[in-house]
Amino acid sequence: MAHGAPSVRELPQRLWPGPSGQGAEEQQHLRSSLAAVQALANVIRPCYGPYGLQKLLVTAKGETVFTGYATAILGALQLQHPAAQLLREAALGQAEHSGDGVAFVVLLAEALLTQAELLLSAGLPRSQLREAYAAAAAETLALLPSLAIRSLGPLEDPSRALYSVMNTHTLSQAGHLARMVAQVCWAAKELDGTFRRERVGVCVLQGGQPEDSCLLPGLAVPGKPCGQVTVVLRGARVAVFACPFGLPSPNAPATARLSSPAELVQFRRESESLLQRQVEQLAHVGVNVAVVCGDVEEKPLAQADKYNIMVIQVKSPRELAGLSEVLGTPVMHHLVAPLEPGKCQRVYGQELREGLAVVFEWDPPTTPALSVVLRGPTRAGLREAEQAVYHGIDAFFQLCQDPRLLPGAGATEMALAKMLSDRGTALEGLRGPVLLAFAQALRSLPATLAENAGLAASRVMADVSAAHQAGYFLAGVGVEGMIDAAGEDVWDTLGAKAHGIQAVADVVLELVTVDEIVMAKETAPGRQDLNPNEKKAKDRRPWPVEILK
Repeated sequence: MAHGAPSVRELPQRLWPGPSGQGAEEQQHLRSSLAAVQALANVIRPCYGPYGLQKLLVTAKGETVFTGYATAILGALQLQHPAAQLLREAALGQAEHSGDGVAFVVLLAEALLTQAELLLSAGLPRSQLREAYAAAAAETLALLPSLAIRSLGPLEDPSRALYSVMNTHTLSQAGHLARMVAQVCWAAKELDGTFRRERVGVCVLQGGQPEDSCLLPGLAVPGKPCGQVTVVLRGARVAVFACPFGLPSPNAPATARLSSPAELVQFRRESESLLQRQVEQLAHVGVNVAVVCGDVEEKPLAQADKYNIMVIQVKSPRELAGLSEVLGTPVMHHLVAPLEPGKCQRVYGQELREGLAVVFEWDPPTTPALSVVLRGPTRAGLREAEQAVYHGIDAFFQLCQDPRLLPGAGATEMALAKMLSDRGTALEGLRGPVLLAFAQALRSLPATLAENAGLAASRVMADVSAAHQAGYFLAGVGVEGMIDAAGEDVWDTLGAKAHGIQAVADVVLELVTVDEIVMAKETAPGRQDLNPNEKKAKDRRPWPVEILK
């Protein structure tokens, strides 16, 4: 490695005295988890960074998706090994908390486990390895705030910081989207500076071009008014239904048993009468907007027109969930009036070239939501844009919690690696090699950035390492080689980076102490115990288990 900083591979094969063969035995316990984590990291690694590749993902439902987002890939993978499942859980927790850094968690965990295997091979006892790794992780987190060279001011435009999070090589108009997200998040902030992510809605309408994307006041959802009432201009009271606006679905579990044509006629009359009473009940409690996810039949729609009820049909249950949360009314699974309908000022359809959205709008002082309307010719492009917008919203939320920014493009990882290497080289005993192991793992991340950008990784890493050794800790990896991360406005949020490192440390500390995987065996279906006393005795026995080596 450059500039004389030794890696764990360069250490003597036995640094710690112990019984013969102890390192090999403890190393074997880690191999199963390491192999599973490495397999998962190999899937995610080509997607890391703004110049990563995409995956052609076939979901469990048979849907084909082009995506480069680690969150979507991890969510679709069917994992069997508990170590891989544990790492996925931690990475998706990072996405839930910060919206960014999912691939960072997977790749850094894999690199640290690889270094842990080398330390065990060198003779470090596993109990001491866990303690030393915990101390090194704490030291890394303590050093991290010293690299935050910029703090976003309360009146400063956050679009450049959001652009670093949202930019991918497959996303067109990334700058335009970053400015839109910055504008809508800024408008949705409370007077005391707090920000709630649920106040920003995302409406995806296929058609048009990406530059046709726009902002709308209120909450916009893709849908259409179905009847003669197409607008409510004052005092809208909204009910949300996850069912058809009409007779129950033919796939419903209930079955009508009819034995004559007269019974069929009577059944139809009673069904129509029931629908009429349900619509009358909606009008009686003051509902004048009904949002449904299902078919809309003509007769109940005519009844709704009679009572001036606006019926809106949406395609996705996710839109219902968002409306329910913002309006504060439950999603009803039958045409029954809710106890407390949602309230807003206006509801109207908005034509956007080839698309149609329905807007729920409030008066400006009390507006609980604003919407980003995304346009594009393909579903794959819209899916990427939608994911980028959600990443930007999450990043803005993190900046409201902690406005400090770190240099991106791998500069922070290289700076941490340099500081840990300097300390590890100077220390004797246990802590030194472990700090060197952490430094080596951190260097693997900018090296992956260089590889995914199509660069000669060894040459770029030598240049970046030389810059950091000379004290220039803003040196990172760009599309053409080494760049000044601050000069190029490439930033990471301190909160997301710290949370990611902590998540990695938690996973690695758990996995290095695992010696076997014990799985309970499932009982054969249909097997019954005829003797109750024997069954009670069996219940007191340990579960049947299977040990995976």
